[in-house]
Amino acid sequence: MSTDQRVTVPGRAGALLAELGDRAVLHDLYDEEGAPVYHAIAGSSPLEVRELVGALRPTVGPILELAAGSGRLTMPLLTLGRELTALELAPGMIRILTERLRAVPAARRDRCTVVPGDMSDFDLDRTFGAVVLGATSVSLLDAPGRAGLYRCVRRHLAPGGRFLLTAVDVADFGSSTTEQVMDVDGSDGTRYRLYEHWTEGADVRTVTVFPQPLEAAAPAITVCTTRIGVLPVAQLETELAHAGMILTDRRPLPPTGGRHHDVLLVAEVAA
Repeated sequence: MSTDQRVTVPGRAGALLAELGDRAVLHDLYDEEGAPVYHAIAGSSPLEVRELVGALRPTVGPILELAAGSGRLTMPLLTLGRELTALELAPGMIRILTERLRAVPAARRDRCTVVPGDMSDFDLDRTFGAVVLGATSVSLLDAPGRAGLYRCVRRHLAPGGRFLLTAVDVADFGSSTTEQVMDVDGSDGTRYRLYEHWTEGADVRTVTVFPQPLEAAAPAITVCTTRIGVLPVAQLETELAHAGMILTDRRPLPPTGGRHHDVLLVAEVAA
């Protein structure tokens, strides 16, 4: 990996990468090598999952989960006993999700259809009682991508259906430059250290994940990083309204330790 690419990782994570030098093998958190790391750390906080599942209970009909990833939300959604379509773009995530589904009872597995696809541009030729986008994944899209997302969601919602998505409350980032560090015990038995860096006013934050401890004798150390958009919740609410959707609920999600807070938005297609 070139020096120019490394310097795009800011703060203490960037300094640690420089210290590791060529021993650090840098991957995107959502590529083939990063997907297992994402899967290992994504299930560390079940609070968002519980809130989303609870908000889905009053809805009826099949569910469409967008950006399903490795199944952090897919598996709990299947406990609702409803038909579920899980749409995901990254092949590495699809592979892990498919492997996980093989391990669940057939009656539950048969209610889930995994579909390769882009959450900003898809056509499944059917409608759903609810469309879900968790893990603040809306922040992965730029403005044209979000516009495409809203169009697709509207087209796939059945009458009275609901669109549920979570977003980061940008007000919790504070002022100036903030860098949060959190240790996470991964589901793969590895301990990880997560660095999240954001500068006030910037439209992206950088998340970088290192294994812990850093073995002094290891010839190569896999480090995963990604850049995630920072979207004020008020901006998302405005975008939803412009896309012809009405916000019916807005609730803060339980905090996850020292990190920022997330917000759950629920919207319906305007009459």
